[in-house]
Amino acid sequence: MQKFLIVTGLLLTTFGALAKPQTITLEVPTMNCPICPITVTKSLENVAGVIDVEVLFDEKLAQVNYDDELTDLKALIEATTNAGYPSYEKE
Repeated sequence: MQKFLIVTGLLLTTFGALAKPQTITLEVPTMNCPICPITVTKSLENVAGVIDVEVLFDEKLAQVNYDDELTDLKALIEATTNAGYPSYEKE
């Protein structure tokens, strides 16, 4: 039984390691005051799977590092939109 638990634990750890962090840049055109980046940052940080957020106020961009097995572009856009700052993927 103990060997089974060890093997199972190793397999779960290995499969979890397969998830690759992704980076995406969102355009957030409605950020027009110095407080806006704080709200955008917090809205994105509250999404499960988000690893890191950097908001660039002057460029009206948000760079998001996230685990693609836990979240996706739709959830990130939804988070900023629900906070009052609609966003879209920068191309």
